[in-house]
Amino acid sequence: MNVKITSEGIRYIALFESLTGATVRDCIVDDENDRVLFVVKKGDMGIAIGKNGSNINRVKKSIGKHIEIVEYSDDVCEFIANIFQPAMIKKVDILSKESKRLAYVSVVPKDKGLAIGRDGRNIQKAKILAQRHHSLDDVIID
Repeated sequence: MNVKITSEGIRYIALFESLTGATVRDCIVDDENDRVLFVVKKGDMGIAIGKNGSNINRVKKSIGKHIEIVEYSDDVCEFIANIFQPAMIKKVDILSKESKRLAYVSVVPKDKGLAIGRDGRNIQKAKILAQRHHSLDDVIID
């Protein structure tokens, strides 16, 4: 899977890795929502956040944008569930319909709003990351 990272993204990765010690697999600069999405190596989520969020807050101050971190997984269902953290995910089903690969995400009813996010920001993030890392065509919240 080839992921294209912009030069701005490469700078952010270098900054993120030097400030947190976590390994970044991907970085997406989402200017539309004034945020930067980082995908960190499996197992590096804790180190990326730091004690009481100290690492993530340092990165946020340096970049001046909202930061969102997702832990990578080779397992597509686990990766999708990680994208929607902290929403409680019941299950993720990967289906093929009309030559498209779709992820159906079943969310605990009380967390549905959290999973979708303000103005659909979280579902948009899920679609971008699922496409880039697991070639999924769409993510649907059930």
